[in-house]
Amino acid sequence: MEDAATEPILEPTDFDTMRVGYGLHTRLDEADLAVGWLPLFTTWLDEAGRRGVREPNAMVLGTVGADGRPSTRTVLCKGVDELGLTFFTTTTSRKGTQLAASGYASVTFPWLVVERQVHLEGACRPLAPEESRAYWRTRPRGSQVAAWASDQSRPVGSVRELESLFAAAEERFAGQDEVPMPERWGGYRLVPDRVEFWQGGRDRFHDRVECVRDGDRWSATRLHP
Repeated sequence: MEDAATEPILEPTDFDTMRVGYGLHTRLDEADLAVGWLPLFTTWLDEAGRRGVREPNAMVLGTVGADGRPSTRTVLCKGVDELGLTFFTTTTSRKGTQLAASGYASVTFPWLVVERQVHLEGACRPLAPEESRAYWRTRPRGSQVAAWASDQSRPVGSVRELESLFAAAEERFAGQDEVPMPERWGGYRLVPDRVEFWQGGRDRFHDRVECVRDGDRWSATRLHP
């Protein structure tokens, strides 16, 4: 065992050196949300992509298990319209089982490069199988094979075992024009009833505007930073 006196001394992280300033944008106007959340969301999403945000459709998905403990991970949004946001995953994964238990989720798009983020929360339900199959057919073949090879969120013995599972799946579908969609794979739609737009401001005096749905109507309210 190495003598404690010879071990390197780790200096505490100086978080103050990580501080950055904000202020790229003019004030967010609640009137921009008079017709609901979707127009401004798509405008910000497109702008994030144009300004160099890598995978601007990446979103942090929050779910809660039956034990009440929250869990988050990053997934890719694959569609957005007036009905909500869609994403796809293995339905037997940890997030899939948590969604089945609660039926609700939240997502956050952290476009930090452009000093913006959008947070959405609401009911989250499985897509109809035909909707999931329609998207499945657009996936690269390698991604389709990987979905068969991976029992997502379950323990695996080694990298070699993973590679063996992938190779076996490749062999299974060799010579077939199409790889079928596994039963344990599919899509979800998050139907938001609350959407918050955040925009960085000088002196940490940020913009926060909340959209809340009441039936078929949306109302916008400015929040304290």
